[in-house]
Amino acid sequence: MKTILYCTDYSENSIAALKYAYHMAKQMETRLVISHVFDYPTILGTDNLDEPFPHLDKNAHKSHRFKLKKFCDEHLGSSWQDPNVVLEAYEDKSVVQGIISVAVEWHAYLIILGIKGGSAIREMIMGSTTRNLLEKAPCPVLSIPSDASYMPIKNIVYATDFEEEDIYAISKLIEMAQQLKAAIKVVHISTKDEYKGEMQLEWFKEMLNEKVSYSKIDFELLFTEDVFETLRIYLGDTNADLVVMLEREHKGILKNVFHRDLVKKMESYGRVPLLSFRGSNHQLFYFKQAL
Repeated sequence: MKTILYCTDYSENSIAALKYAYHMAKQMETRLVISHVFDYPTILGTDNLDEPFPHLDKNAHKSHRFKLKKFCDEHLGSSWQDPNVVLEAYEDKSVVQGIISVAVEWHAYLIILGIKGGSAIREMIMGSTTRNLLEKAPCPVLSIPSDASYMPIKNIVYATDFEEEDIYAISKLIEMAQQLKAAIKVVHISTKDEYKGEMQLEWFKEMLNEKVSYSKIDFELLFTEDVFETLRIYLGDTNADLVVMLEREHKGILKNVFHRDLVKKMESYGRVPLLSFRGSNHQLFYFKQAL
């Protein structure tokens, strides 16, 4: 069974993501793993112990699992428990590595995190957890603003830069869209100086059609001097339920503008969740195998 992994630090920012993950898993009929990564507290003023005391390990996992259950009871109601919903308390000194370990253990094809709506992208714990996870996760990461509410996903916008990595990512996105019965709008937003021409668009469509066939996909070109503002308006005009981007290994207009400014200006388009693929063949292969 496919698995969605949701990770929480019990903050206010993570509540909307919990509800979103729960209802999305229901819609897609997938397993949902609800996880919290914790570290053992320093004992006797030192953190140089090779291994924690045996009772500490047992009690810590029991305590954190109870806390997860209480968190779900509070925000999902009394009927959330289901054989396809699993609670996972995981110990690791690194939150990022802990999340990655849980994702690998469960063969997750999607990780869901909460972020602070109306502000810069926020990590689960103070630092750069979310950003590091976007760069290292073995599967796509879905960031949910704290003021978002789940509605059945019908319209997905994929921002493309007409690159081969986009083709692989879109082919994997289509597999998700088919389950959701959602339409995909592939949009390229560019200044006229950056535009690569109609031949590039036709090449892109041809390459994508060789990989997958999907009737509910459209392509659009938009020219602007303000890429971010045009995207913001486009998301509203298309009633986007989800915006998808590729974290690229190299620089490009989408890398420089979208992922630098879009996630920092998330308040500008409000409640639209952001799904990030990482541009590496290894990750996309992992995603394909998980599906």
